[in-house]
Amino acid sequence: MTQKWRGWVLAGVALTMYVTGGVLIMAGLVMIGIMGGQDLWNWGEARGIGYMAFAIGIILSVFGVLVMRIMRNRGW
Repeated sequence: MTQKWRGWVLAGVALTMYVTGGVLIMAGLVMIGIMGGQDLWNWGEARGIGYMAFAIGIILSVFGVLVMRIMRNRGW
């Protein structure tokens, strides 16, 4: 894979992680704040799943930003 295509692939991965993380953060906040103690598809209480989605969303967003910063610093 050439240097140009590696940069495009990493940019796509970083942007996808960043956007997915943002969606998970918003979904987690909705589950925590609005849905509360409701049962969610027999998976468990919406509040617990919301905390998990919120945490995973933060991790994905931070990792996406880090990949973007690494790409920018290396000139990809």
